[in-house]
Amino acid sequence: MTLTGILVLLVIAGIVGGLGQAISGYSFGGCLMSILVGFVGAYVGVWLAGQLGLPELFTVNIEGQPFPIVWGIIGSAILSLILGLFTSRRGLV
Repeated sequence: MTLTGILVLLVIAGIVGGLGQAISGYSFGGCLMSILVGFVGAYVGVWLAGQLGLPELFTVNIEGQPFPIVWGIIGSAILSLILGLFTSRRGLV
């Protein structure tokens, strides 16, 4: 994977993580935390979709690496909500 592909993947993960945090109502930091929440949320969302037998709705391929946008947003929102419930209320948006 080239540097451009990695940067595009990081930007998409940051946007997905930020949207998931906005939906859940909790924010855990800046851009790096949004990227981390976006990547982990994508894995959570894909796992959840597989368990429920649901198809991948919208996937972006970046140099052969698929990134599920819809399930990433849903997974990020679930992850942010769970983490937000166990942390202090100081992080509310």
